[in-house]
Amino acid sequence: MLDLTGRRVLVLGDVMLDRYLYGEARRLSPEAPVPVVRLGRTEAMAGGAGNVARNVEALGGQARLVALAGEDAAGEELRALLGPAGRLVQSAARITTVKLRVIAARQQVVRVDEEQLRLADPDEEAALLAALEAELPWAEALVLSDYAKGTLTPSLIAATIVAARARGLPCLVDPKGRDFARYAGADLLTPNAAELAEAAGQPAGTDAACEAAARALLARLDVPAILATRSEKGMMLVPREGPALSIPAMAREVFDVSGAGDTVIATLALCRAAGLAWPEAMRAANAAAGVVVGKLGTATCSAAELDHALREIEGATGELLSWPAARRLVEGWRAEGLRVGFANGCFDLLHAGHVRLLREARRHCDRLIVALNEDASVTRLKGPGRPVNPLADRAAVIAALASVDAVVGFAEDTPLDCILALRPDVLFKGQDYTLDRVVGAAEVASWGGETVLLPLLPGRSTTGLLARGRADG
Repeated sequence: MLDLTGRRVLVLGDVMLDRYLYGEARRLSPEAPVPVVRLGRTEAMAGGAGNVARNVEALGGQARLVALAGEDAAGEELRALLGPAGRLVQSAARITTVKLRVIAARQQVVRVDEEQLRLADPDEEAALLAALEAELPWAEALVLSDYAKGTLTPSLIAATIVAARARGLPCLVDPKGRDFARYAGADLLTPNAAELAEAAGQPAGTDAACEAAARALLARLDVPAILATRSEKGMMLVPREGPALSIPAMAREVFDVSGAGDTVIATLALCRAAGLAWPEAMRAANAAAGVVVGKLGTATCSAAELDHALREIEGATGELLSWPAARRLVEGWRAEGLRVGFANGCFDLLHAGHVRLLREARRHCDRLIVALNEDASVTRLKGPGRPVNPLADRAAVIAALASVDAVVGFAEDTPLDCILALRPDVLFKGQDYTLDRVVGAAEVASWGGETVLLPLLPGRSTTGLLARGRADG
């Protein structure tokens, strides 16, 4: 298990207030061809460099953020949201950047930006540098998060990188614009494919083009490596010396790419603070990015989610989650406001009925955890000769389904202890049950959850498959 707990990352860059309005859109406005969104709930969080700091903390690290905001209500709200991690320099000469997003039916309808694009003035720059220098002795890694809002002036970038190098701190930059030369002296740049193409002045769409563009930049930049984030194509690490390394994206479903770059650089910085080499750090960052793009909003990846994703990458999906790990994972999902579903069974010989049931279950929740009866339990329930497949094999098959997010095992004949431990929001069973016969239904209802009975595919059962196999044999 990758342990990033307590690693210290200092972030300098453009911070903003991200507001989200969530609602339902069921009709078009009579005033214009636009949806009418009925507001349900609102959320606010720190975005930009603030989201880098949030991701560091979500992964178990410690973050401190040096950033520039206005002396206004949004700036005060940001200060409160950042809490002890924030080292905000507030200036009466500027406004705080605010991004307002309206979300309906899990889709972003519109974004409204309130911002003032200008470089920090000499007084603001001096205050930022003083705050940064006060925090550098604490840090184990430094991130420059450039959103081109004016915090990172060329002179501030240069002074920061010099100070980081003097202390031997790894310095990672999420860059913007055409002129990457201003980041000279940093250890790693993390542009996305479009930013890489713009800075290099050449295409970066294919693997070969991406590597060529990165190498063209490295030939004229004083940085040892570039890591290009490439959306659905994954990531490519191009060092000055040695071959490029490319890995595919890991997301099962993409709902929102907002802030994925923040997750990447936060994970990279934590991994470098923990002493990992760039290839290992990239694999962890790729896994974390795959988690956050499956969530709505400016999301983060928890340590438990990263651990689970890394085990998938390493081909260990058949390794059951331990109960402490399962609880941490579910707690992390719930903290993100996700609706957690629970299904259980033997799932001895996976067939179309199982696949359909789990797919339908996933449509009723944001994350689905499946509890499998351990082998002795299956034998007691199904009789001698069962299970046909041992628990490890059954878990590997179930975990490989796109509809399933985690798998645990249980030794008891009923899943009640599992349900009480995980407290899911939705409990799933087939329509061959009635609510009064579903173990755990009353308990789930007691904490505000629900039980959903799902339709079954006629004529599909493991017992029937085995009987036909014996008859044919």
